[in-house]
Amino acid sequence: MSIIKINAITVPADSGDELAKRFAGRAGAVDGQPGFEGFELLQPTDGRTVWLVLTRWADEASYEAWRASASFGHGHGRGDSGETAARPKPVGVSAEVWSFSVAEL
Repeated sequence: MSIIKINAITVPADSGDELAKRFAGRAGAVDGQPGFEGFELLQPTDGRTVWLVLTRWADEASYEAWRASASFGHGHGRGDSGETAARPKPVGVSAEVWSFSVAEL
């Protein structure tokens, strides 16, 4: 059964375009990860400042393996050693990860 991970990122109202640009620059970076099924970046249309990064995974183990991978570390500003690499200042002012499973109907 697929699982869904949603990273809810709060950004200043004038920073959404920069967030989208950064995600576009890494488009496809997670595609080859075992168990990865899909990605969407959801832009708010109702005046909110929370963007949603929705990913779908085959199972929790696949998601956790990706989070522990060098690919994840590189994409999130850390080198293989876990140290912070030089990168632009984060766009988001806060973020939290929500976890869901697809309901069996």
